[in-house]
Amino acid sequence: MKKSNPSIKAQIVRSAFYLLLLLGICAIPFALAQRSFDGRTTSATSFKQTQRTLTFVDRVAYQRAIEDVYWRYRIWPKENAKPKPSLDEVMSAAQIEKKVEDYLRDSQALEVYSQTPIAPEQLQAEMERMARNTKTAGGTAGTV
Repeated sequence: MKKSNPSIKAQIVRSAFYLLLLLGICAIPFALAQRSFDGRTTSATSFKQTQRTLTFVDRVAYQRAIEDVYWRYRIWPKENAKPKPSLDEVMSAAQIEKKVEDYLRDSQALEVYSQTPIAPEQLQAEMERMARNTKTAGGTAGTV
């Protein structure tokens, strides 16, 4: 039977210990993130503390970004020999502001009708529904 060198065994044990320690340290942020997102630490007060009210200017900027994504993924017909124009050429800032005003008015009407504000969970569920029902780039969604 071979005798192993005690210094090699000690080095292997030490390396294994350092590896486990490193893995444990790396797992802490993930465990904390999971804990904060699985509902155990979420409360009405923590939501109110993190909730942010968007200004009209913020909403217009976000809507512009959304419209830009829509426009980039819109397929330009092959029959149209002209190059695809930029979003600014087809949609003005006033049109984007009007969309934001319409969305705000619709949200207010829904809140008045349901007699409760729209909850973040409802918005998340709607975004997930939309994502599920959106066709991929290979589909027909976004064609002109």
